[in-house]
Amino acid sequence: MPVAIQRARGLLMSGLLLTSSALLADVALAQKDLRSAFPGRRVGGGTRGECNARVVAHLVPSQSVFAPDGYLAVVMGPTANPAPLQVSFRLQQASASALTSTVPPRTLPAAPAGLTLLPISALAQPTVWESSFDCSAGDVSGASADPLAFVESSSPPAVSLLVPSPAEDDASIQKGLARLRSACGSSVPTAQTLADFGLADLATSDWPESLPVRCPS
Repeated sequence: MPVAIQRARGLLMSGLLLTSSALLADVALAQKDLRSAFPGRRVGGGTRGECNARVVAHLVPSQSVFAPDGYLAVVMGPTANPAPLQVSFRLQQASASALTSTVPPRTLPAAPAGLTLLPISALAQPTVWESSFDCSAGDVSGASADPLAFVESSSPPAVSLLVPSPAEDDASIQKGLARLRSACGSSVPTAQTLADFGLADLATSDWPESLPVRCPS
């Protein structure tokens, strides 16, 4: 084979390797930027009305971006009048061929304080996860008692971004969810469990000493 052709092939292969490396670097950078820039909040709940102010929290890293490994978990705070919890998913950047997430929405029945684990399949694209109480259900919003309740017609949601590729922060959360999975049908200590997920400040005197772990199919 002529030397010129060999050199040309060598240059071509070098160029392809450099291009591949650059693409991988761009993907890694994009993933890092996505985690640092997403305007999520893992704890939802407002300030007015019993239902609107009820705590709902995603068990995810503090920046509210998480790569799930089969399960998600949501915490519902204490209340005297539980409302159903609406859980929805949407693609962060929907294309014309994929306008909605493949993860179906769910409505969890009204329940007192506790933890609920939700199974989730592998994700192909970044997906926004939102959870909020349906404060219109059963007239539990407290609107009749609070003349300013019209300011919020629904409970401010907890908002997280679910991504396909895990990061270092995800490992402890995934292990914690695995422990909760083994506790399905039983209860876990409130203060210690919330502290394990970086949510110790939620555990006020209003919370029960233990939280039931619910695992719907």
